[in-house]
Amino acid sequence: MPHAAPLPVILGNEPGSFPHSVLAERHPAIIRQVRDAFPYGPDLHRGLDALLAACTDGVIDPLPADAHDHDRWRDWDLDAHTGRSWFDVPWLWSESYFYRRLLDAVGYFGPGSWQGIDPFRPFKLAELEAPETDEELAALDALEGRPADEQARALLHGSLWGNRADLGFRLSDAAAEQRAAVPALVADDSERLWELLPHAGADAGAGPAAGTVCLVADNAGRELVPDLLLAAHLLAHRRCGRVVLHVKPYPYYVSDATTADVVDAVRKLSRAGGAAADHGRRLWRAMADGTLTVRAHSFSAAPLPYARMPDDLRAEFAAATLTIVKGDLNYRRLVGDSRWPPTTPFADVTAYFPGPVAALRTLKSDVITGLDAGTEAALVAAEGQRWRTGGTHALIQVRA
Repeated sequence: MPHAAPLPVILGNEPGSFPHSVLAERHPAIIRQVRDAFPYGPDLHRGLDALLAACTDGVIDPLPADAHDHDRWRDWDLDAHTGRSWFDVPWLWSESYFYRRLLDAVGYFGPGSWQGIDPFRPFKLAELEAPETDEELAALDALEGRPADEQARALLHGSLWGNRADLGFRLSDAAAEQRAAVPALVADDSERLWELLPHAGADAGAGPAAGTVCLVADNAGRELVPDLLLAAHLLAHRRCGRVVLHVKPYPYYVSDATTADVVDAVRKLSRAGGAAADHGRRLWRAMADGTLTVRAHSFSAAPLPYARMPDDLRAEFAAATLTIVKGDLNYRRLVGDSRWPPTTPFADVTAYFPGPVAALRTLKSDVITGLDAGTEAALVAAEGQRWRTGGTHALIQVRA
């Protein structure tokens, strides 16, 4: 399989660009939001103020020598970027490092009384308990009597469009949730996805289904719930024998899912009533018996593309029947954070990936591959370049 020639990675130093707005506007807004959400003391306020000054007008500082992950970040190119403007290093790297330093500023890694306190938890819980979430869960009741394949398609699209529930995205675009999503996908390989996950047999008592699905999660709350529902369906209908849910090892990108967020989501389902509660109880049992496993690999919060994944993660993905990669950030890491020509084949840019891979993504950044020329031309004619970042278009892409 041919490999696409590498392109320069996206930086954040072009005024007016989407990456520049994230660094110059979204990150300061997140600092202010976190500062107001907790009664942090003077020391932590000073830390947040210092981070605000550094990430807007200053340069990248190294981690303290005694940081628990100091050596890991050196392996992740910290030395090469220290002393440079946040805007002049790869955008993917500067975004990731911002969240790592934000956790330092609020005492997350301790020692101290704020150790382990997720600075984004109030926002995640508010979304999980929102009336919209309850409405979405109540709709599961109507799905229960439908054929299994129809349920599968509905839950796949629920997981896909659930990616619009992204706190960091909405923080910089308050109207995103109100804009109607365009029903047609810019790319749809869903049939190929289901071909990779055939029914193990109609008889649920015919023994365990074979195969593992790795589901690389993105956001917590209203996105994680449909991801879990999709996992529950795959297990219940014997599309696979095991689901490994990859989450972040610590709070990241405002709303990215951690293990604690998985537990919150399963509890939400379990107490929701109706079909949602049945799914919640099944998920709880699946976690207890190991058919649903939560994995929090350190590389899940790395500022690097998946092409640089470590050997143990590579082996895990290679052994999976399918890896489903959720969300915009994970898509950037999967294909490489570059401004590819949109018609660059998805199979080419993911040729390095060690096993079959599917991307489920709502478009919220400039990176895109795998479009046919007619689709790209129609999108540009209708919207200019806004279609890339507005969160109103989505895709399902598969490389077997």
